Amino acid sequence: MSLVEISGLARQFGGLQALSDFSFHIEAGELVGLIGPNGAGKTTVFNIVSGFYKPTSGSVVFDGKRIDGLKPHQITALGMARTFQNIRLWNSMSVLDNLRLASSAWLDYNFWGAILRTPRYRQAEKDIERHAHEILEIMELTDYAAELPANLPYGLQRRVELARALTSKPRLLLLDEPAAGLNCADVDDFIRQVRWIHDRFKLSIWMIEHQMKVVTALCQRLTVIDFGCVIATGTPGEIQNHPGVIKAYLGDATL
Repeated sequence: MSLVEISGLARQFGGLQALSDFSFHIEAGELVGLIGPNGAGKTTVFNIVSGFYKPTSGSVVFDGKRIDGLKPHQITALGMARTFQNIRLWNSMSVLDNLRLASSAWLDYNFWGAILRTPRYRQAEKDIERHAHEILEIMELTDYAAELPANLPYGLQRRVELARALTSKPRLLLLDEPAAGLNCADVDDFIRQVRWIHDRFKLSIWMIEHQMKVVTALCQRLTVIDFGCVIATGTPGEIQNHPGVIKAYLGDATL
């Protein structure tokens, strides 16, 4: 069974059909991409899969469990994490505290355990601290642990967001335009980081990205959507030469 099985997914916003009959699968350990022109429905897919939207119809199965309709924190607890097109860090907290808070997805004590400071609570807090520092070191962010994210350069904020997602110990990582706004040097660094993270953590990674340099360097296969519908699936090389994809991006005049 695939790690993710999406069947016949659709989503309407009033009279707008944002997504139509979207089907997709991800195998354990894959690194795959979802691309398409602006407004094609890519982020709508991610918002449904991660629990921010409910589908109008269709289903999402993650590791054998149907998750469409579950809340985001419930899906995170099952082993899925994501980053966002617009960075959503807690800017009133330090970088370290951003990672600590993200660890709540795998806490094994309850409210009363925290109030009474039980042995389980104290051990869990030690585990959280250790794990957060491990991720900071892995992501080369140790020197910024005490900084507020808003005070960091944009490229480092992107890295903090990725580190925070990893702190929840996901098996599937969703990256929504993770290279947006990065300069050329930061993009090269990001490609290196994602490739290393994929190998180091044995994750499945699904990304939305506009920069073809990124998806061709990282993704094993791509799915292309336009106007909420799948128009092509294949390797990056196959997709780049697909007439329907060229038309969707550049229009009829190029054909």
